[in-house]
Amino acid sequence: MAEVSEEQKTDFDVQQQMDKAEMFFDKNKKTLGYLGGAVAVLIAGVIAYKMWYIPEQNKEAQAQMFTAQSLFDKDSMNLALKGGMYNGTTFVGLEEIAENYGGTPSGASAEYMVGTALLQQGKFEEAIEHLENFSSDDIMLSAVAIGAIGDAKMQLNQTDEAIKYYLKAADKNTNAFTTPIYLKKAAIAYESKSQYADAVKLYERIQKEFTKSTEGRDVEKYIQRAKTAGNL
Repeated sequence: MAEVSEEQKTDFDVQQQMDKAEMFFDKNKKTLGYLGGAVAVLIAGVIAYKMWYIPEQNKEAQAQMFTAQSLFDKDSMNLALKGGMYNGTTFVGLEEIAENYGGTPSGASAEYMVGTALLQQGKFEEAIEHLENFSSDDIMLSAVAIGAIGDAKMQLNQTDEAIKYYLKAADKNTNAFTTPIYLKKAAIAYESKSQYADAVKLYERIQKEFTKSTEGRDVEKYIQRAKTAGNL
């Protein structure tokens, strides 16, 4: 009997798999047709959600938050958060807008404002919750939100966590405005833990990379302070 070559074995295995696939399709083509239809419906739903539902929801949120945002800008935080009566008109507060329109850009802005308002009111745990829920394509604002979580962590005496968020904020979008701010905050937090060498590294980065920033102009005195305190 002639011996079967490896090439013939491979061809035979491939043909077997093709035959099995064809049999599976023939047996389940009705089900697969249903699945294909379901996928098409799902895709159409996602498109409608993004192209129609979200923009409509965003318009509603924008209209509702006009008064609350104006009050937020005037530092009338509690009224802006809770809503109520203003100039003879009832308006919706930022907390309700953030809850009802969280998937929209305006809802995200409300979430950010709620977080920062609660931070100013000393409600640090609540502030963190809202700031962590915030997301935006604006990388500058995203960095500020992350840094604000760091501020809340510092107030809660969670210094290691605060440093982590400050460094994350600094590197979110490297620029001459937010990066040196959060590098300095992280360095000061390191100093509070007597980790002076780590503080000096961050101060020196500010000095080297962001000389013209507000933090860069007087960073030398912070370098010297940390070096003296740490005998470096």
